[in-house]
Amino acid sequence: MTATAMQGTQQAQAATALIEARNVTRLLPGIVPTTLVHGINLSIAENEFVAITGPSGSGKSSLLYLLGLLDLPTAGEVLIHGRLTVHMNEEERALTRLTQLGFVFQFHFLLPEFTVLDNVMLPMRALGRLSNEAMRERGRGLLNSLGLADHMFKTPDQLSGGQRQRVAVARALANDPPIILADEPTGSLDSKASEQVFEVLRELVDKHGKTVVAVTHDLALAERMDRHIELLDGQVIADEQHRLGVTGAR
Repeated sequence: MTATAMQGTQQAQAATALIEARNVTRLLPGIVPTTLVHGINLSIAENEFVAITGPSGSGKSSLLYLLGLLDLPTAGEVLIHGRLTVHMNEEERALTRLTQLGFVFQFHFLLPEFTVLDNVMLPMRALGRLSNEAMRERGRGLLNSLGLADHMFKTPDQLSGGQRQRVAVARALANDPPIILADEPTGSLDSKASEQVFEVLRELVDKHGKTVVAVTHDLALAERMDRHIELLDGQVIADEQHRLGVTGAR
């Protein structure tokens, strides 16, 4: 790890860590095993807006899936709120994903036969802690806060790409998780819609205290986030702080 990468990691570790990767490695088995990520150490703090960049095949999405408990490391450990996840059974992992993590992907994965509101309610239904009316009320509130109040009873095919991605953000926020993980959230959008989605994510950090970790190929967007982690060949080669935890600064 370079001196710049080491400095960024040390600064993050000084704050309260929500997510940690300790010497995390992921290998794909085969005649010739493929290394997706190798020996990564990261500590991501509360209220950070983190970009992960790197060339194709550098391990960006693989790392995000490991941090989000969508995949298991071959070696090393992932911790959420200081809790080791390697020994969790699938039920515990699923509950952690539902309560601690929200996911936004490049392709929104909204269910086309459901209304926008019903799509947002899906994680709440899966968690099963609210009444149907309470779920609907929360869903309406989230959609209203994202400028989608007039679209909640439409189906996804009636929305623009940017609107669909904002619905995906609302769905990620349904169970009020502290951490949002986004994999190329603006990758399939034009520049105007990309800016709108970026501003939504920025507001989640600045106004709502969320931690957002976003994989992106857009270096201009990455430079506007609080922290920029660069990968190459499955390893961290740079880890730079752009803001020193000053909420609202740009």
